[in-house]
Amino acid sequence: MLEKSFAEVVQLSLPEDKRVSISAVTVGLSTVLSCAIQGTLRPPIIWKRNGIVLNFLDLEDINAVRSTGFVTSGLRAQIFRQKNQVPLPVPPVILVYPETQAQEPGMAASLHCYADGIPNPSIIWLKNGMDLQPRLSKQLSLIGAYTCIAKNDVGVDEDISSLFVEDSARKTRLSVGNMFYIFSDEGVTILQPNECEVRKHVKRSDRIVASYEEVCPKGEGDSPPKCTWASAVTVRDKYIYVTQPLQNRLLLVDTQAQKAVQVVETDPVPVKLHYDKSHDQVWVLSWGDLGKTHPTLQVVSQASVGEEHRVFRTQFQRVDDFFIPPTNLIITHVRFGFIFLKSETAVHKIDLETFHRVKTISLKNYSCVPAGMGYTHLSGYYFIHCQGRNSTLVPPQLIIDSVTDSVIGPNRDIVGRPYVSPDGRHVATPDYRSGLLRVQTVTFQGKLQLSHEFDLGLNISDLIFQPSFMESNQYSIVATSRSGTELLLANLSTGRREVLKTLKEPIPPESWSWNSANRLVVSSGLFGQFLVTPAAQSLFVLNGKQRSPHCELSDIKK
Repeated sequence: MLEKSFAEVVQLSLPEDKRVSISAVTVGLSTVLSCAIQGTLRPPIIWKRNGIVLNFLDLEDINAVRSTGFVTSGLRAQIFRQKNQVPLPVPPVILVYPETQAQEPGMAASLHCYADGIPNPSIIWLKNGMDLQPRLSKQLSLIGAYTCIAKNDVGVDEDISSLFVEDSARKTRLSVGNMFYIFSDEGVTILQPNECEVRKHVKRSDRIVASYEEVCPKGEGDSPPKCTWASAVTVRDKYIYVTQPLQNRLLLVDTQAQKAVQVVETDPVPVKLHYDKSHDQVWVLSWGDLGKTHPTLQVVSQASVGEEHRVFRTQFQRVDDFFIPPTNLIITHVRFGFIFLKSETAVHKIDLETFHRVKTISLKNYSCVPAGMGYTHLSGYYFIHCQGRNSTLVPPQLIIDSVTDSVIGPNRDIVGRPYVSPDGRHVATPDYRSGLLRVQTVTFQGKLQLSHEFDLGLNISDLIFQPSFMESNQYSIVATSRSGTELLLANLSTGRREVLKTLKEPIPPESWSWNSANRLVVSSGLFGQFLVTPAAQSLFVLNGKQRSPHCELSDIKK
């Protein structure tokens, strides 16, 4: 018996002007994406992003991710593809500094305004309602109310900085962002960088307010006694949490009282902290012992409030490292983080509210053991720093799409740890093998472009982005050498770079056990021009605006 079967053929069509559909929507609002493929019968529709098939289409949690490249296709006899681009503009958000200040007659004053938004906002200044020439900051000597206004295509934001003139002006109060807290062998030094003035020194033998213990109790075989620190974070300009790995605890410093006020007991050898501002939590990674044989991940909830703080141990074991995306002016809430398990070719997505594992993303096909991560909200991309299973072959970075939680593939041939600028527009990766520093720009359409390649010949220890003092929405890179006296200053707007070689030798890498950054570099906040970086036997204060050393404190060690 002979049977015949016939496939049903459906005539499909897609108008030329619908092949690319652009649906603009402001962050926080909803939108509808429609598929314009038509046929005599309704064809089955597949939605894709970056080539990954979506099981469902829900953009509710995308926030400021640049949702471009959603593709629909009609199947059966004919295939049509429609590209849906979803730009997500964000209204400006601004900060001015200081909110108020008083100056003596004839003295100049500085007012600063920082704005972020998508697309980049333009900035204008008003004085008592009258227009001034737009600049990022103003040098002024006249009394008045100065209004900074930031505007882009989808909104406006403004704030006021008031300037008073008094015969005997009180000194404008400096925020914690203008003070450096230096944790050294001898205790805690509070430094005002402008005059290189030590405001206070908390000695290792000083007593903690709550428990009356010593700030740095003498350990076994610790002669002479000294303090040992590993990691520190600022919590809402109220506390500084700092790890004391050999005492198995955290020390809390009150930044208003400038005193050590409490200790929080942790699992043995706490070495890394991260402050999750979205949930007011401090995350703590402990090694268990100096051999890293029993690592655990703990959380301090309500880190900025309350009189007594405790750690909560999460369910995660064998944690080698963790990553929580940072917040900024326009991204104020983060729901998910990631953990890496020792020698495992995967990253595990975790819910920061419930402390539960959400998903495991395998990196096995790329032979990638994750060693670090970065994130930019402009494209919704995570960048994975990969290590191979052997030391001879190092895989390139991988890119993960935060919408689909899928691996898109390698990030070109770029190898190393990604550093992302606070506004998400720049991704810098130092390659310790070649000495190259490669910088990629993320466009507002979410595309990655290689913008700079600096041949440094340096093994970089630490890297930060410092906002430009002359242009809005621009940054300079400041990076330190792991083994030498060099410090890199690179302007990402012009591509100009300088290498300072006047710093002294850093702490030897073998003497710094807690991470790879044996020479940190730390800025004095969004509006601060100063940076600090340690040497083996001293501390250097740098003037980022003048791109030069400012002073050296020779009595601060390690």
